[in-house]
Amino acid sequence: MLYFKTTPVPSAEYTVPLGAARTVRSGEAATVVCYGLMVERCLEAAEILARDFGEVEVIDLRTIAPLDVDTIVESVKKTNRLVIVHQAYRTAGMAGEIAMAVMERAFYHLDAPIQRAAGADAPIPFNRSLEALAVPRTEDIVRAVRATA
Repeated sequence: MLYFKTTPVPSAEYTVPLGAARTVRSGEAATVVCYGLMVERCLEAAEILARDFGEVEVIDLRTIAPLDVDTIVESVKKTNRLVIVHQAYRTAGMAGEIAMAVMERAFYHLDAPIQRAAGADAPIPFNRSLEALAVPRTEDIVRAVRATA
């Protein structure tokens, strides 16, 4: 879904550090962890949530192996809420791994159950309309964050 997306690229040489997540939006109401296409959708959801829920911290993992658990845990300690968003299958997806890492290192900081917005447990359709329904939409992310209240 990102194949035809364009974005500015620095003219000078640059690198993306492996295993170093990036906080793309700061907040204190909840932590939203995502990567890939979901970053854009999480930022859209954060704009909607800012109106009446509060500022949501959005973390772009950038890499999932190695996984930057430290950045996630530090954010959860600040917000006390976690939502994990990814477009892969819900069952046996990255959300389970991230949730377990947070449970092991920051369980007592959580004020609500961890929520996730993930892809459907079905093959992703080739048809664009069906594909759009099989991966998390902005409203799914908003709903997951609100469920932590």
